Amino acid sequence: MTSPNPPKVGSPFKRDHSPPAAKGNEGVGRPSQLKQSVALRTRRESIWELANPQLRELTVYEPGKPIEETARELGVEPGAIVKLASNENPLGPSPKAIQAMHDALENAHLYPDGSGLYLRKAIATKLGVAPDNIILGNGSNEVIEFLGHAFLNPGDDVITSQHAFIVYKLLATSFGARAIEVPAPDFQQDLDRMLDAITPKTRLIFVPNPNNPTGTLISQRKIDSFMSRVPGNIIVVFDEAYFEFLNDPPDTLRYVRAGQNVAVLRTFSKIHGLAGLRIGYGVAPVDLIEVLHKTRQPFNVNSIAHAGALAALNDAAHQHETKRVVDEGRAYLQDKLTEMKIQFVPGVANFVMVNVGDGLAIFDQLLRRNIIVRPLKGYGLPEWVRISVGTIEENEKCVSALRDVIRTQ
Repeated sequence: MTSPNPPKVGSPFKRDHSPPAAKGNEGVGRPSQLKQSVALRTRRESIWELANPQLRELTVYEPGKPIEETARELGVEPGAIVKLASNENPLGPSPKAIQAMHDALENAHLYPDGSGLYLRKAIATKLGVAPDNIILGNGSNEVIEFLGHAFLNPGDDVITSQHAFIVYKLLATSFGARAIEVPAPDFQQDLDRMLDAITPKTRLIFVPNPNNPTGTLISQRKIDSFMSRVPGNIIVVFDEAYFEFLNDPPDTLRYVRAGQNVAVLRTFSKIHGLAGLRIGYGVAPVDLIEVLHKTRQPFNVNSIAHAGALAALNDAAHQHETKRVVDEGRAYLQDKLTEMKIQFVPGVANFVMVNVGDGLAIFDQLLRRNIIVRPLKGYGLPEWVRISVGTIEENEKCVSALRDVIRTQ
């Protein structure tokens, strides 16, 4: 049916979207359209005036380069890429976890258990604490964010070590707090200097142990001395993502059981091989956990992650095999680096930090040989890369490629 009043040429309903004819000066449209364009451009340019000011200088976290993206850029199949950049489990998830996740898919139309009761009970039993001492997160990074929401205001201080996991600094900045980075001589975290750095505005102290990306470990003796001197109004956060790889790990849960203002973070991303699910947890005194729950969104951990984590937690054989592969692989990498006279920091987790002279250049050269490692310029370590421990075959390919790069320099 034809409209009795068809649109006139130049009307706002005209289907021809070509620009109006210029009059006088080329490229200049009607005044009303020009005003709208200027207004729109001004509104877009001023969005930062509306945003929280601390976000202007916030650096976005850059994860390890993905396999699929690398394969596409190099024109190879994804299976040809060896990714040793993100400290992932070289064996993948527990077969029991895979089966549990498959089974859980049948109920994916239902919301998950918002309290994560069964998983919290299992974690609590394993650690010798109460379920009310546990909070689940969408990765342990989310628990770090809970801590920021709960305890940080603009102008507060957060203390951590130089070369520590960069997310702590990003957290402080995003909440308008100041990140105080204490020097780390020989890549060792200095707890005495952390104590000296405390100010009246200090709210959180982050102690990753072992630290990522340096791989260094703080002893029980130093931790005990530190904890005996920390003021009680400061929350100390021990980030223990790599705890399960340690032969003789320090015991920080003793401070939780004693009711001190301590939060211990753990994850299912590393030894459990569930990095893609994003699930971790925090352990803390009950009153501290109650505060953190106030900041947690409903259903923050999905039901597939619940099922996978519960099964992985109970698969001790997979954890033991992963640790064996990592221990042997780390020793192999460090032996070969010693042979090649390449400096490295002896590690205790599932990665090794290596001084290659120019981290970005070596990263690029290895990438061309289908090997992904992690350059550390963002950590203030431009000469270094971090190499995750893979399977023996992956480790051998990495060493061979590194030899080739050094030979051609």
